[in-house]
Amino acid sequence: MSGIEGKVIAITGASSGIGEAAARELARRGAKVLLGARRTDRLEQLVAGIEAAGGTARQRALDVTRLDDVQAFVDFARNEFGRLDVIVNNAGVMPLSPLAALKIDEWNQMIDVNLRGVLHGIAAALPVMQAQGGGQIINVASTAGHRVWPSAAVYCATKHAVIALSEGLRQEHDNLRVTVVSPGVTTSELAETTSDTGIKAWLEDFRQVAIPAEAIARAIAYAVEQPDDVDVSEVIVRPAASAN
Repeated sequence: MSGIEGKVIAITGASSGIGEAAARELARRGAKVLLGARRTDRLEQLVAGIEAAGGTARQRALDVTRLDDVQAFVDFARNEFGRLDVIVNNAGVMPLSPLAALKIDEWNQMIDVNLRGVLHGIAAALPVMQAQGGGQIINVASTAGHRVWPSAAVYCATKHAVIALSEGLRQEHDNLRVTVVSPGVTTSELAETTSDTGIKAWLEDFRQVAIPAEAIARAIAYAVEQPDDVDVSEVIVRPAASAN
């Protein structure tokens, strides 16, 4: 058996991009996947595809900005399969703009989804994993958690925070595996949340070297499949052609 087969894995932001690719990859390797996102029509199609291929999947509407919703998502996993081995906190948004544009609603959206959403995932999953005697929390950050670009200050701040939060969580628990996966430019719908027209043009050029979401899914699977006493603390996966 692989280190993935039979594990119960919950994934947020699973309706597209990295979340969708991770769901397919982990289910293909024998995991029982619980998929959460706001776009339930896409989740239904994804679950149908996974099950048609012989996998096991369930879906539930999820808004990671609401703690009660994330708690219900984790409870759903336990009710369906009796436990929760891994949670992948993947949901994210990236509406970039210069700070001087004062798009405060977009700042708050990034804080709520990218950071608070991860905290909610931890708050819901941690007591379950402590009661089980172990588990794994995987937080999807970004290469933006390692540097800063103009017009990406708030986005970068949320991803720096996810990395710091993950390291603190790792240090506090010796029976919990904590992994940060930091993707570089990856094919996804993330850039579509940017409304600033000037930044959109820059992003289109920046994203010319994007790698497929499946590359990040394989990195997540690599972290999951390690033995219980091995913690892959961080994986950075970026295009070979990327200078950033």
